[in-house]
Amino acid sequence: MTDAAEEVRALQDSHPIHAPLYTAFVANRDKYPRRLLSLSGAPIAMAVLALASGAGAQGQEQKPLDAADLADGMRLFQQKGNCQACHGWAGDGRKTDSQMPDGANLRETKLNRAGLVLTIKCGRLNSQMPAFDKFAYTDGRCYGKKLADLKLYPTRMPDPPATLQQREIELIADFLLAKVVGKGPMDHAKCVEFWGSETDACKEFPK
Repeated sequence: MTDAAEEVRALQDSHPIHAPLYTAFVANRDKYPRRLLSLSGAPIAMAVLALASGAGAQGQEQKPLDAADLADGMRLFQQKGNCQACHGWAGDGRKTDSQMPDGANLRETKLNRAGLVLTIKCGRLNSQMPAFDKFAYTDGRCYGKKLADLKLYPTRMPDPPATLQQREIELIADFLLAKVVGKGPMDHAKCVEFWGSETDACKEFPK
């Protein structure tokens, strides 16, 4: 259905993300619903980015990010998209909400930028990864499917906590490529670099 995903190249991080983002993350994470309703009305949990090696479309050239775009992508990942609920704040699959399903370890995904954008936009069929495009299954733009087609799958795709504009989806994908994908297991040094300074989240990692 889509081309095989290319190996994501590691990007050099030229702009730090500052400590206030961590403070905002801690302050806002309890505002988001712990449970979402599936299309059938049953309680389900949301996973923001499914691990789908081979699900990427043709690669797109990664444009350099400025600090503002990187910070916006991080906020969208943590707050509006509530991605950390399933994937963890570091994208390593260590979810921040025990009632949510286990999310993929995005630090190990092979999805390229196009694959990440597609997965966020359209979700994953027959999974609990939601589609963040408001019109994803209204006109066949996603996998050639419409809403009625989703009812044929045993696992119903849930509604997202919020819909995202195309630019917001791209900002999340760019943030993931810059700070998460291909970065390996989180450790103390990476944690400090991730947040821009020493934070409480980094205390669990030995120096």
